[in-house]
Amino acid sequence: MFIFCLSFISLKAQISPGKLTSAHVGLEGISHCTECHELRDKVSDTKCLDCHTEIKKLIETNSGYHANETVQGKECAKCHNEHHGREFDIIRFDPDTFNHVLSGYKLEGKHAQIDCRDCHNPQNIVMEWVEKKEDTWLGLNNECLSCHEDYHQETLSNECTKCHGLDAFRPAENFNHADADFTLKGEHLNVDCKECHQITTKNDREFQIFTGIEHTNCNSCHEDVHENKLGQDCKKCHTENSFHQIKEITSFDHSRTDYPLKGKHQSVDCESCHGASYTNPLKYEFCTDCHDDYHNGQFVTENRVTDCGECHTINGFTPSTFTIEDHDKSEFQLNGAHLATPCFACHQQENSWEFSSLNANCVSCHEDIHQLYISEEYYPDQDCQVCHTTENWIAGKFNHETTGYELLGKHEGVTCRECHYTKDKNGIEIQQFSSLNEDCINCHEDNHRGQFEYMEGNYCTECHHLENWRPDKFDHDNTKFSLEGGHEKTKCKECHKEVSDEKGIYIKYQIKQFKCIDCHS
Repeated sequence: MFIFCLSFISLKAQISPGKLTSAHVGLEGISHCTECHELRDKVSDTKCLDCHTEIKKLIETNSGYHANETVQGKECAKCHNEHHGREFDIIRFDPDTFNHVLSGYKLEGKHAQIDCRDCHNPQNIVMEWVEKKEDTWLGLNNECLSCHEDYHQETLSNECTKCHGLDAFRPAENFNHADADFTLKGEHLNVDCKECHQITTKNDREFQIFTGIEHTNCNSCHEDVHENKLGQDCKKCHTENSFHQIKEITSFDHSRTDYPLKGKHQSVDCESCHGASYTNPLKYEFCTDCHDDYHNGQFVTENRVTDCGECHTINGFTPSTFTIEDHDKSEFQLNGAHLATPCFACHQQENSWEFSSLNANCVSCHEDIHQLYISEEYYPDQDCQVCHTTENWIAGKFNHETTGYELLGKHEGVTCRECHYTKDKNGIEIQQFSSLNEDCINCHEDNHRGQFEYMEGNYCTECHHLENWRPDKFDHDNTKFSLEGGHEKTKCKECHKEVSDEKGIYIKYQIKQFKCIDCHS
């Protein structure tokens, strides 16, 4: 038995020289030997590549480090040895000392400065046979767009280095405009690229237009200030160096043009409209063709600015010719106190005039002093007209019955403020609407010092009338002491005496003792 055990241990040691690395742990055991080894022979490169198909593909396509002449022909096991334990580093690769030239791609310019993982990450893996995972250095190719976003969105060649250097994307140091269809001359040499090659948005990304720009004629880029009255051959009068300067005009009959000068326009200096060279393209259909839209597009309708002449004249911007009658044709008619309100009170907001942004809701102009004090149920959409009118802001028209507390008796003649406004301990006036309950002592002083408080409330109306506050509803027989005999004729003050406390004198109604001796001696 002992001999058998020794033989078994010896046999096992000969079969397995050591544990496999954690990467190959699934191949552990006698039954898996031939998955890597030829029978009674060494590890087969063919079998390695049958598993590591991504390396096989790279070798077949003559790509990457394993296709380098320093690696070609080497057995896999020479570099990737096994049976040295679970923690053995089967891939002995130091990215800090690796000669990237051996991969077939030399790192130059900015590429020599960036971190390896900036390029070698799953997002940049383009070879479909390489699994997208963090722990691989494989799967990239040498094309710029395999790592970099195509800013030009397939409108230019994929050979980025035709225009761009490796040290910086901008400027495109290798680009020469003389190689393009349009050679830059004269003032065009001083024009910023973006003036012709505009930056816009395409496919939700920033995009600069380089191809498809029409340049057969000057008006492809420049507006024809002469509106084709002088033809399209600009070179007859102009060069690429500058526009011709026009001689000083001493007298000109503007009435001969399509736009006769009237009103304030008669005193305007010519250059204010035409510029020093008189080549500025002029439009005059609308006032805003020359003048800034003072109202910042508030009166733009049907893709144009409403004619300023509806409110102003060419004799002067002020005063406005817009009348109350005109205002009543708008969505908001002026009535009540609004008739006496100057325009600027509503329409001048800080340093600008607002018109189209205003609406008919009162809080557009007036401060909502009831905000957070009145619930939405009684104050829908902050509509002040539920209670107020434009005739008299103080007078209220609110139907108090909707609150469940009908105003009866003396309450009918009380102003809203007497109940709904109070002052705090600092004398600051505060509102009480949604926070106000129906208990009488919320508005009235409790002269009885809480003697009739029960069930967390004072129910004054059980004794008093709302018309005059007299206690005619009080019935002594409903108390613990009914009045009988001589007591019926006894005056109240004989039993209910005046007493005082820190607040002053009051009448004591609640008598705790009802024995005769307590009142009669």
